[in-house]
Amino acid sequence: MKIVITGGGTGGHFYPLISVVENIREISEQEKLIDAQIYYIAPEPYDERALFDNEIIFKKNTAGKRRVYFSVRNFLDIFKIVWGVLTALWQIFIIFPDVVFAKGGYVSFPTLFAARLFRIPVIIHESDSVPGRVNLWASKFARRVAIAFPEALKFFPKEKVALVGNPIRKELLSPTKNGAGEYFGLQDNVPTIFVLGGSQGAERINEVILASLPELLKKYQVIHQTGLNNIKSVEGTAKVILGVEESSRYKVFGYLDSLAMKMAAGLADLVVSRSGSGIFEIANWGIPSILVPIPQSVSRDQHSNAYAYAGTGAAVVVEEKNLSSTLLLSEIDRILSDENIAKEMSEMAKKFSPSDAGEKIAREILKLGLAHES
Repeated sequence: MKIVITGGGTGGHFYPLISVVENIREISEQEKLIDAQIYYIAPEPYDERALFDNEIIFKKNTAGKRRVYFSVRNFLDIFKIVWGVLTALWQIFIIFPDVVFAKGGYVSFPTLFAARLFRIPVIIHESDSVPGRVNLWASKFARRVAIAFPEALKFFPKEKVALVGNPIRKELLSPTKNGAGEYFGLQDNVPTIFVLGGSQGAERINEVILASLPELLKKYQVIHQTGLNNIKSVEGTAKVILGVEESSRYKVFGYLDSLAMKMAAGLADLVVSRSGSGIFEIANWGIPSILVPIPQSVSRDQHSNAYAYAGTGAAVVVEEKNLSSTLLLSEIDRILSDENIAKEMSEMAKKFSPSDAGEKIAREILKLGLAHES
């Protein structure tokens, strides 16, 4: 059996694909199915180690983005789209997969276009509460549509759609509490704030956290993931604010691998985060959160996701334009100073995110792939 996966550009698209592949491999072994050849088609491999570990063959393609705002790049990207489609037609013809699984987004468009032309069965997954344009288009010919938010149900054909949640890599499903304090050089008995800027980092969140450090560290300790592009500037500013010697209560990282994420989740009492698909990891961990979505003018997805999740009672939303040290400190204190509030938010979070989304999608992919293969 041959399977093509596509989507990417950010960890929020790429790592759910990896979760599904992990489940495909596990199910194939348990049920003694012939192990599938799996190809990943995208402009960049994103995480070469994850592809290698999961025996995924990378095929490079180009993809152009259609932005909702005016940009000269919209014109230039037309040529990327055309070339990407032509390349995808050749790639799909050569591979001729039994099924294509796509996470949506502009990266997946060329491959989905080729799959439609060659009548390859398609499954798509939508991780946002308001679907993107590519998935809305692909849903017209896809065999199955998996969604993460119940709010997205109304956008897709009822006979195709299923609410499954968002696939999470197995290594991130369970936070590690034992030894987490020692791992980071932090104390187990001091409330911990885990700041997540997403794979690209979040400059505004970084700025407010830095400005808040003198007051924040009086009561709490902080694990701060800044994004690789921001780590040097954040480290430099933190040293100025806290003195030459970095405070023992503040740990800053550009990127956290899976082990570090599990450890941070095990230690954290509250998460401050953007509101991409990382919401589902936070929910699965059962940790209260403060979400700061990318402004709606830039990303409607994060904005709608944040409010959909906060509507369950698991999180509060602070608009980036309103984010300040005073407001952030006030919200952190309000949540962590009241055990009932923190406990209720934690319980709502756990109810929101099913842990078997990757398995459900993997089984449907295998089912369609086997039917096509025969």
